[in-house]
Amino acid sequence: MCMVVMPCLCAMFFTTLMESGQPMDMPVGVVDNDNTTTTRKLTRMLDSFQSSKVVAHYPSVDDARHAIQTGEIYGFMYFPKHTTDNLLASRQPKISFYYSNTSLTAGALIFKDMKTMASLGSAGVGQATLQAKGFRPELIMPVLQPISVDLHMIGNPWVNYNMYLSMMLIPACFLLFIFLLTPFCFGTELKFGKSKQLMEAAGDNSLIAILGKLIPHTIIFCIVMAGIMTYLFGYLHFPAPGGIWRIALLGFLSVIGAQGFGLTIFGLIPALRMSMSICSLMGVLSFSMVGSAFPVFAMDAPLQALSWLFPLRHYYIIYQLCVFNTYPLADALPHILCLVGFAFMPYILTKRIGDAMRHYDYIE
Repeated sequence: MCMVVMPCLCAMFFTTLMESGQPMDMPVGVVDNDNTTTTRKLTRMLDSFQSSKVVAHYPSVDDARHAIQTGEIYGFMYFPKHTTDNLLASRQPKISFYYSNTSLTAGALIFKDMKTMASLGSAGVGQATLQAKGFRPELIMPVLQPISVDLHMIGNPWVNYNMYLSMMLIPACFLLFIFLLTPFCFGTELKFGKSKQLMEAAGDNSLIAILGKLIPHTIIFCIVMAGIMTYLFGYLHFPAPGGIWRIALLGFLSVIGAQGFGLTIFGLIPALRMSMSICSLMGVLSFSMVGSAFPVFAMDAPLQALSWLFPLRHYYIIYQLCVFNTYPLADALPHILCLVGFAFMPYILTKRIGDAMRHYDYIE
């Protein structure tokens, strides 16, 4: 279940959860105390945006604010009385938009739509006014928009949250399973009293016993990782200009690095409960330390140093540099070496793991 079924279910869950790429038709409201053709046009303009959907009109700001607080809407526009009159008379009316930033993604998208609507609405009225005064079209735009912005969104021009988040969340869940299953497969030998039989079958060679336990797991994990990558990059067509061989290398390094990390924890604390507890803690912290939600360079210096202890962080950097942005592998060499180092780190604890297998008495 944890080696095959759950990782595949996690991949399906996250990719279908964010199938549309970004949130769409998030509910917003309007408080229109002016109720003119202009304010109704601005309301329809807000409703036409992809991320926002006007679901209600409220008689007062207090009612709309209560709707935000109860989670019925994410934001609302407020048009005070005489908005249109002041706009046409160039008296610079003030319209207000309120939005909930409890959810950062929803708040940012709603804010962008409302600000864009307010800017376009005022520009439209200004254009009509200048045309009525006899200004030529080539003179109107420099007045309304003195600086023209040429925006280029590098890497993810679609603003697709599925491509952005799934490439962190799905491997993070998979590596968490590897963290847990690696100490589990050795800890259960101790728990059920089979560790001495394992050492006898390995000719009392600790390294052979460890490899004999891990190699079948490594093969299965690599097949599952290959299936997940095929699903993401082949079926869903996530961008991977770095090529398939870099994806394969990244998947293999991530698997053996996560296994080495889990075995290292078991070697340091050869007890089923404690080693799995520490691995689960490190796996959960990986979601924060990977740097996708909050950049690592903005963290405190001790946390920046601590981020090197998480295999997921190295996976994410290699993916960004070599798979997503096609930089040479040499640019990600420190992170590649870290994953290789995690894989070989248990070698220095081979004797300790072997001694635990020979002499450890499991305590309920």
